[in-house]
Amino acid sequence: MLRRHIIVRGDVQGVGFRYFTRQNASLYGICGWVKNMPDGSVEIDAEGNDYNMAEFIKAIKRGNGYSRVESVTVKELNEIIGYGAFSIR
Repeated sequence: MLRRHIIVRGDVQGVGFRYFTRQNASLYGICGWVKNMPDGSVEIDAEGNDYNMAEFIKAIKRGNGYSRVESVTVKELNEIIGYGAFSIR
């Protein structure tokens, strides 16, 4: 099990990006949460296995058809929370 803290910058608010993120989390069996930040970025806290996490992050980097992802910062976190689902905050 891996846990990643992800910050996505670009045109990612007001374009369905959080719902896109939740959809991909469901597709790849990722648990955690996503929320908009006051600076216009999107923050994600995600847990999942190695392969699924890599695929999830690839999807986040691509974005949906309405967003424009400029940068994605991924930080490895050691503490596993044990989220049971993926939510939008």
